[in-house]
Amino acid sequence: MTVVAEQLGDAPHVPLVVIADDDADIRRLVEVAAGRAGAIVGANVADGLAALEAIRELRPDLAILDVSMPGMDGLDVCRAVRAEDGMRGTKILLLSAAVHPEAIKAGRLAGADLYGQKPFRLKVLQEQILGLLSIQLSAR
Repeated sequence: MTVVAEQLGDAPHVPLVVIADDDADIRRLVEVAAGRAGAIVGANVADGLAALEAIRELRPDLAILDVSMPGMDGLDVCRAVRAEDGMRGTKILLLSAAVHPEAIKAGRLAGADLYGQKPFRLKVLQEQILGLLSIQLSAR
């Protein structure tokens, strides 16, 4: 797990994001979109178990999860996050190539705030991240 976040004392809140996808190229693209949205990537991991560990440790504003990952899929990570009181405020964006109605419904039922399509356009993903972060930050 790559962890790069640290607390900045009295500095204004900079949104913190955890990214999880088993494809390193996708993780890099998501990291670019998150950076353009003004976020810091606290962890960039390749599987669901590492994602859940990072979310528990960092308490990010947003978790961006691939639905299909080894170890624990994005839906299970989403359910686990929603089941823990201290993490319910974390926004969750699920990404998947499966965007049929049943898959989207499964994502919503798992507790995702947004279900995005892969492949994605970088600008669209950046706007989705901005939207979720603005909702999260206004709730603080």
